[in-house]
Order: sequence, then structure tokens, then C-alpha cells
Amino acid sequence: MRTHITEHDLRHHGDAEVRDGGEGLTDLAVNVRTGTPPEWLRERIAASLTGLAAYPDGRAARAAVAARHGLPVERVLLTAGAAEAFVLLARALPFRRPVVVHPQFTEPEAALRDAGHSVRRVLLRPEDGFRLDPAAVPEEADLVVVGNPTNPTSVLHPRGVLAALARPGRTLVVDEAFMDAVPGEREALAGRTDVPGLVVLRSLTKTWGLAGLRIGYVLAEPSVVDALSRAQPLWPVSTPALVAAEACVSPRALAEAEEAARRLAADRAHLVAGLGEFEEVRVVGAAEGPFVLVRTGAAVAVRARLRGLGFLARRGDTFPGLGPEWLRLAVRDRGTTNRFLQALDQALTLTSG
Repeated sequence: MRTHITEHDLRHHGDAEVRDGGEGLTDLAVNVRTGTPPEWLRERIAASLTGLAAYPDGRAARAAVAARHGLPVERVLLTAGAAEAFVLLARALPFRRPVVVHPQFTEPEAALRDAGHSVRRVLLRPEDGFRLDPAAVPEEADLVVVGNPTNPTSVLHPRGVLAALARPGRTLVVDEAFMDAVPGEREALAGRTDVPGLVVLRSLTKTWGLAGLRIGYVLAEPSVVDALSRAQPLWPVSTPALVAAEACVSPRALAEAEEAARRLAADRAHLVAGLGEFEEVRVVGAAEGPFVLVRTGAAVAVRARLRGLGFLARRGDTFPGLGPEWLRLAVRDRGTTNRFLQALDQALTLTSG
């Protein structure tokens, strides 16, 4: 596991593939679940628009999130997506030696750098299956950020491994933005109060198709929640987003999310099996998220060919620890996957030829 710094485009995200001339193409670059938000959720959000004259009141949504995780409301902070939480953490907490475990979502490091912090990286290796050894994290780190399941590797770290990173005087930030895409949310730390310094981030934008609405939340000790809330502007979460938050943690929504996670697991297995037919493509094993990470020597050319064939893939070289030979592919339904695999076959053939 390496710790040196190499420059990457930390602000590049999958939505750039769609914005930059990708309209109308099949999107495998963004990890938002297709066919969302569901009609019942759209109706709830639409109904909230009649109350836009009033200032947002987050008490009901905060209480609903707290109840969903069996926590007191003092341990919950609602945010404009998980991305806002990273900015708040970077600016509001007192720490001096932050560490980010990569490859992972790059926004935490970008937020830390923007706040003036010098960030140390722990780079997980492909030959280790991008698995985390807690001993690789420097003992002196007083802030550690890790994703679970991790974007873009799709690795699900055991909760015991992550809990082993906790130390007195250390803030342990676990980004669980994709945990609701894991059946049973196994390995989740959300709701735990026995891990010192634990901060868990959740996003409601991926499973529910709310990326444009911006809604997520932080689960942490009350003192941390207070510090983060003081760094927020007034009324940071809109009324429609608050209504969505309350709806998405209801028993009905949780059951729907669990069913979607089980379908996703089957669709992911179908994609991985199909990718396994190509000698030129290596899939990172044991994927548990709504995406898979693949390696192929011709990834840059293949990605361009795929675009010409109607499919968008996420480049991997903007993630620290990865290079231009990596691509991230969102999991879609079997019909879409079959069409993609045909396009991939053509792209590989054209590239090798």
C-alpha cells in the first residue's frame, strides 16, 4: 500500500460523461439507479411544492432518519447530499493529519485540499483486491476517510476492519453512500454508537434517483453534529429534499430499496459473468456495489469506441491509485447489459484490429 501523491482530476465525476455530448447514449458512467425516482416519490415531492413560501423545517425529516437508524435526533444532520458533508467536515472539525484511503470517491480529498489541509493518501493495491489492511493507515492520522462499499472498486470492507481504524482522538469517516444497494446492508456501521469518533455519511440520491435534489445525512456524536451544523448556512436543505428524506426512510421505502438491492445483485452477477468471457478484460472481484471496476490495456480506446457505439463508461484514471487502463461500469438490467456486452465485443475487436 503506497502513500505518495500524484495529481489527479479530483473534480471529474461520472456526470461529465453525460454532459459532454453524451445525451441520448446509454449511461453506464453514473451510478444513479435507472427508472427513478418512483412515481410515489415524485408525487410526494410534487405535493411539497405548495409549501415553498415557508422556510424549510427539517425536524420531521431529521426525526425520521434518526428513527430509521435507532438513534437520537442529536446524532443526525441533514445535508444537501453527501458532498456537502465532506465540505463541512473539512472546514468545521479540528484535525491536522488527515488520511484518505484510495481509490475512492474523490470529493473528500478535494474538499480537504480546498480547506487548506495537506492530505496523505493510503493507496490500496489491485493485487490485494483493493482490500484494506488497517495497519496501512498511519497511527498518527487524526482523520481517516474511507468508502464502504467503495466507489469505484465496489469492494465491501468488513465492518470489523473499519471499526479497527477507530482511535481516541481520531475521527473515522465512513462514506456509506452506496450501502443501501447492498442486500441487508451487511457491514454497515450506520446506527453504531460504540465506535469512538465514528462519522457515517449516507446519500439518498443514488437508489432513489435524487441527484438533482441533493439530499443526504450525517450520523455522528452530538458534538460533531453541532460543529458541522454551525458551519452550514441557514436552511441548507430545501423543503422538497426534506420531504424526500422523510419518505425514503419510511418502512415502505426501505422494503423497496431492499428489493432493488437484491435485483441489483443478480444483474451485477450477469454483468460480471459476461465480462468474464473477454480475455482482454479483468474485473475486480467480489463487487458489492451498483457498479464494477474493470481493467483492460486498451481502456482509453475502448471507452471511445463504446461511446461511438452508444454507451458511456466512466474513466478510471481520475481516481488516485488507478491509471488509464481502468473503467467503471454501472450495473443495469440484463437487456441493457446484453447490448453493452455486444458493443464491448465490437469495441475490443476494433481496437485490437
